[in-house]
Amino acid sequence: MSNPQSNSNGGVGLVVRGLRKSFGGQEVLQGIDFTVQPGEIFVIMGPSGSGKSVLLKHLIGLEDADAGEILINGEPITTPEIAAKYRMALVFQSGALLNSLTVGENVGLYLTEHRLKPVAEIEAIVAEKLNDVGLKDALHKMPSELSGGMKKRAAIARALVIEPQLILYDEPTSELDPVSSVVIGNEILELKRNTGVTSLVVSHDRDLAFGVADRIAVIAEGKILVIGTPDEVKNFNHPLVQGFLRAEFKREK
Repeated sequence: MSNPQSNSNGGVGLVVRGLRKSFGGQEVLQGIDFTVQPGEIFVIMGPSGSGKSVLLKHLIGLEDADAGEILINGEPITTPEIAAKYRMALVFQSGALLNSLTVGENVGLYLTEHRLKPVAEIEAIVAEKLNDVGLKDALHKMPSELSGGMKKRAAIARALVIEPQLILYDEPTSELDPVSSVVIGNEILELKRNTGVTSLVVSHDRDLAFGVADRIAVIAEGKILVIGTPDEVKNFNHPLVQGFLRAEFKREK
């Protein structure tokens, strides 16, 4: 398996190799393997209980694998020192904005807490990133004043302040209406075009996956069943894959 290296725009390569995890004797991840190329939008999709959330927790360091490894630009992420070499950001499913802070304060929180830049520079960066996601008028608003889609876009702006090389999205269109979901999908595409960032999207949203992905991995019962382009995945003849992709209501006539 290749070890992809970062591209000129700063996106990093990601390799997951032989990842296994069990809880209480139940193997939740059963040897997960995939490669994400620098600058690629890679979507992992599958039904609830398929192992998507557990896999994401490994990628962000909240779980330790029983076996296997995760590499960024060919380096195993085994220590905080190695992980700190790369700029990774997570867009939470809920948005995870702090209700006591304004939108601008939420977006700039990391830079402010770590005193990484002067106040005036932080304010300029926050304004720029909010403008990038179409929220320039939300700077002084409270999270309670935002719609669900706006909260997700604010969370993306917060991720952007560190100029990430890899963005992980956890169910970015969860609880959103179809119009807001399209807006979020377009934001993911726009970030790829403008920054070359590598994006890994974990989602059960079929429309989002086929709308933004360069490649898709379908996971079910702790195993990846197929990896390919959207067309390749759509045409992959496997009962679990087709059952997930074609699930719909059936009404009596």
